[in-house]
Amino acid sequence: MARQLNISPAYVNLLENNQRSLSVKVLMALAEAYGIEIRELLSDRNAGRLADLRAAVADPAFGRDRPDLQELRGAVDHAPRLVDLFLQLYRSHRTAVDRISRIGGSGTEPALLVTSPETAVHDFFRDNRNYFDALETAAENVRGQFAGEADDIYAQLKRYLRQKLGIEVRLAPADDMPDALRVFDRQAGEVRLSQALDYANRAFQLAHVLALADIPYLLDSMIGEGGIDGDLAAARCRVELANYFAAALLMPYAPFLALAEATGYDVDRLGAAFGTSFEQVSHRLTALQRDGARGVGFFLIRVDKAGNVTKRVNATPFALAEKGGSCPVWNVHNAFATPGVILPQLVEMPDGSQFFTLSRTVKRPVFSPHLQDNRLAVALGCERGEAHRIGYAQAVNLGAEGPVAKIGVSCQLCPRQACSQRAHQPLHMDLPMDADRRGKTRYES
Repeated sequence: MARQLNISPAYVNLLENNQRSLSVKVLMALAEAYGIEIRELLSDRNAGRLADLRAAVADPAFGRDRPDLQELRGAVDHAPRLVDLFLQLYRSHRTAVDRISRIGGSGTEPALLVTSPETAVHDFFRDNRNYFDALETAAENVRGQFAGEADDIYAQLKRYLRQKLGIEVRLAPADDMPDALRVFDRQAGEVRLSQALDYANRAFQLAHVLALADIPYLLDSMIGEGGIDGDLAAARCRVELANYFAAALLMPYAPFLALAEATGYDVDRLGAAFGTSFEQVSHRLTALQRDGARGVGFFLIRVDKAGNVTKRVNATPFALAEKGGSCPVWNVHNAFATPGVILPQLVEMPDGSQFFTLSRTVKRPVFSPHLQDNRLAVALGCERGEAHRIGYAQAVNLGAEGPVAKIGVSCQLCPRQACSQRAHQPLHMDLPMDADRRGKTRYES
């Protein structure tokens, strides 16, 4: 073949392995040598694929770093089936977005198409199993420089900031800080904390500032290595990494894990021992994923009274709702009816995976007498197979086929039929509807 086409054997090999495209000269030689119509070698379908692919990648969902025309041609020439599947997926995505846009009626479709900074940061943490050894080590090094009793951590943080970093700490009346809980004025070398913060949160905010001021190079390198793109996403990630450091500083890994195991992961006892809040302890429990010293693999989700998801942290396979609309069957929503009470529950996802969860309300700082009830609810959970290590799980029968709450990520994505709590028509399927029959909800009969 190489002799007939007047090209080298190496070039033929590259053509056979789809590593080179056919030039016009070689195309003409092929047609002449083998009596092939040139039209048979030129695929009209490939031209259509290329046009569709160019239109698809122009979508704002793909950001600014899009493949160029040569890359798209390579995909069409060398992986046409993959291109077809991609286009099929893209069209399904567009259909779903259109339906969501119509349901919401917000008229802000572009916001639905572009990955949010929150999602990018969440995926970065989840890809690392919500554990960062570099931050743990940095926190341990700083904690090792503290002198005095562990219950005096707030004073030790103030002393470290003043003596090591030249940063003064000042408490300000809540009326003077109506829109913020903490302000770090780098130029003045001062941290202002609102008096609305309780002791645990004052210490946490100082530990957060310590991270920003003491290890900025480490935070920057982690953001860069994590591939976090965009100024907003990088800023969001810096906040979360500083929060991680603060938790590691206030609740050092080894003693925290040891006490967690000894107490059956009793959140209240852990908070009492380390001077931290229920939510801070719950969040810290999701980070116990050090190789050779792992705790229970937890996820955490926080919701407001309207069901909006305001925080999500995950070191498990649990499919958390990204935004609002988490399942009403899950008792995290019932927690608002019993403030301060821990509610245990076994839940099952549509794929059959089961989890143990515990839910409870948490308080938020009060800025004004007109905003007294601004509670949120947090749910901490793990796979059912690890629940025997948790004391709260004694309230449910893990070893028997007892009642399990059938939940889903959200109504729009849940395939369950005959659910008495369904609040929305699912996007991916049609539920049966019969005018002669009244089902459990208005969405199916």
